[in-house]
Formats: sequence, C-alpha cells, structure tokens
Amino acid sequence: MRYLTIAFLALAHTVLGQPLTRVTCIGTSITYGARVDNREKEAYPAQLEALLGAQYRVSNFGASGTTLLHKGNSPYWATGEYQKALDSHPQLVLMEFGTNDSKGVNRAHLDEFAKDYKEMIRSFTQLPSHPRVVLLLPIPSFAADSSGIWDPVITGQIIPAIREVAYEENLEVIDMHSLLADKEALLPDKVHPGAEGYTVMAKRLYDLIVQKKDRTFDVFAAMRGTVRTESSFYGYRMADFMLDGVACKVVKPKWAAPGHPWVWRARFWGHEPQADIALLEHGFHIVYCDVVELFGNSEAIERWDRFYAFFRKAGLSKKAVMEGMSRGGVYVFNWAAVNPDKVACVYVDNPVLDLKSWPGGKGVGPGSPDDWVIFKKDYGYTTEEQAMTFAGSPINKVAQIVKGRYPILILCADADEAVPPGENTLPFEQKVKALGGNITVYHKPGFHHHPHSLPNPAYIVDFILRATGYFKGL
Repeated sequence: MRYLTIAFLALAHTVLGQPLTRVTCIGTSITYGARVDNREKEAYPAQLEALLGAQYRVSNFGASGTTLLHKGNSPYWATGEYQKALDSHPQLVLMEFGTNDSKGVNRAHLDEFAKDYKEMIRSFTQLPSHPRVVLLLPIPSFAADSSGIWDPVITGQIIPAIREVAYEENLEVIDMHSLLADKEALLPDKVHPGAEGYTVMAKRLYDLIVQKKDRTFDVFAAMRGTVRTESSFYGYRMADFMLDGVACKVVKPKWAAPGHPWVWRARFWGHEPQADIALLEHGFHIVYCDVVELFGNSEAIERWDRFYAFFRKAGLSKKAVMEGMSRGGVYVFNWAAVNPDKVACVYVDNPVLDLKSWPGGKGVGPGSPDDWVIFKKDYGYTTEEQAMTFAGSPINKVAQIVKGRYPILILCADADEAVPPGENTLPFEQKVKALGGNITVYHKPGFHHHPHSLPNPAYIVDFILRATGYFKGL
C-alpha cells in the first residue's frame, strides 16, 4: 500500500510525464471564494489554474472568517485547511491575510501581527519543498461598519505591517488593495469580490507567475565601492548614496525583469508612490537624483548625465522610464530633449511645462513668487524683463522632444488651479501632435493639482509596460 501511495503521488504531480508546478493558496474567505455561485470555478485560485494551464496545479486552502493572528477570534492556524496546505508539497505559496484581523474584536492584538506572519511564512519556507512565498496585501473593504472589517485599519496598520515583513524576510508582495481600490462595484457586499473581481486578482497573479525574471542581477552589488545606507521603501530595499556630492536613491525589485528596466522619478520622492510600487512588483528599479531646485537648467542636466552614466555602468537598461509630477515635468522633458535616445517613455502628472506659467504666474495661475526668484537666479537673470525672454521650458522644446519617438502620458487634472492646463498640458499636447509625436492625455475632470496619480495605478503601469515591451496582459 505504501508503494501504491507513493506512485499515486508521483502521478498526481505530473501531467503526461511532465512535472507539475504546485501552487498553494492560503487565506480567508477572499481566497476560499465566498459569495460567488460556483467557487470551484470562480474563486481566484480556480481562475488562476485555468489561466495557467495543465502544467500547474493550484490548490485552494482558504478558510472563511479566519485571522492570521494567533489570538484572533478565528485563527487560521487552528483549521484543517492549514494542515492540508502544509501537506500539499507547495512550490509557490500565495498568502492572503489581514482582512479579518482588522475587525474590532482583533485590533487589540495587532502588535503581534508581524510576529505571527513571520511564523506562518517560516512554517512553509522550512518545508522540504522550500516554496517561493508571495504575500498578497488585503483587498479594500468598502464596508461602513467600523467595528467590523474596516479599511482604515487595513491601510493604516495591517498593510504597513505586511510590507515590513516582506522587507525583513525579503519576500515578494503584491498590492491587491490598489488593484481593486477603484472597483467597488466588483465587491457586491462591499467586502468580497464577485466573479469579475476574482478575475482581476487571478490575472494579476498569472502575470506574476509567468513573467520572465532575472534573479541573478543585483544593482546594489553592481554599485561597487559606493557607500550607501539601506532602508525599506514599502517593503523593498532602498539605498541612499552620494554621487559627486549629490544625494541619490535607488530601490531594487525582489527580482529584475530581463534587461533591467528602471523608472527615474524626477521630483517629490515617495509622493503618491502607487505606480512606482506596482512597477517594482514587475521587476523595475526606481531611482532618484536630487536636482532641487535647479528648474531644469544646465547644471541639472549635467547632474543627470552623470547619474545616467553611473546606472548604465551598474547594468540598468539603456533607456529609462521618465516620471515627473508637477515641476518634475520640467526636469524630465528638459533632460529628454537633449537625450532622446535614452528615454523609453515619459509619464508626467499635472506637469509644469511652461515656467512662465509656474512659478512665474504670468498667466491665470497664482505662480509662486519665492520659486520665481530661485528660477531667475538659476538662469542668471537679474531683471524681470530678462526673465520674460526665457525660452527654455519644455513647451519651447517640443521639436527636440518628439525626435525621441517615445510615447508620452500626461495625467491632467482639468481644474488644476496651480498649474493651469490651458498654459501647460493643452498647448504642449497640440504642439506634440502637430509634429507627429506620440502623446496621450488622461483627463481627470473636476480634480485640482492634488492628488497626483490614481488610487489604482493600473492605467499608468500598463502604459509603461507597453512602452517598454513588458506588457503581457490577457
């Protein structure tokens, strides 16, 4: 009988002699597939298996109502599903916890959440199969009962704890919260996805699993001799360092996408970081070089030239994804105008494209008098009359910009009071199109200058993945 059992297990782990990849999903009712008509087909583990095909076996060990907390009101640890998951010989484990831990009855124990999560992780990583473990951030809750599952607790306490665990254990983490942040309609009871919501989750995990990965590249190791200080950037390793006396940063992904792509954040490091975080999940690096406050002048461009050369030598791709919010648009386009062959694409958000509009305040907007003084100093102007002759804004450099033939995405808040679209984005768009450039403007009707980005950054991320050749959407 023992030999028959071993033979059966061996057969179960292959398809026509080819080894199966065994994926184990553990978690709460979100994993189990509560509130759908046919969980065996509609829960995200079932949909994931259908997407992956016959070479994968995806097992669902979700248990409704359970907590990650040992001291929670219904610990996953005490379920039969936990033991079944341990016995499943997993090669990949997807962990989805935290939703029920946010309930009022469990909040007193949240200081133990990270400790308990690490214990859960190690109970799997120490298995003979030594599986890869991926942490899934809890999906959003739109429920109004603050004593139950409560999104402010999820976002304010549980998600930061999971990210810190991911940093300390060097594990991948996938942001399911942002992925569904703008999809309340896909959660019929405000907490659990319907079949379409589970499809969104399954497609994201499919992309994660099938994406090609370069696990040998380490940008930190390539920065030989560079003194750096390391810390966590939303669960990812970030290095702060100096380059020729200038403060710089780089965040590395858990694994690099082939070719080692990178996103170059121009300004306002860490502000509305959801697109940066999502691209880290896809194997992109995120970098920053301080040019505050040079307004895209020759010194700023020279600093960035040295920074670019440094990371090319360190092994990052020839073309960078340029990202700029507000005045960051000036830095992005002024550098791109003289380096068109080094740009993969540009994403800017409520960008300053005419420095006379902001900080100058020479149009309908208020400008920024203090920054206008700095601008004049940066460009060597001593009088207002001299400053008004300035023609070094991106809106004056469209001919050089379109030579790069890279796609441009602008998020434009139509009610932006600080950087008026009519003086920046709209005339810039017209000039780019007139010269045959590739530009898309995503309008945000009724929005002001803040907030930047989108709660769910998928539109931005997909644009960048397409522009760089990494988009593998179904």
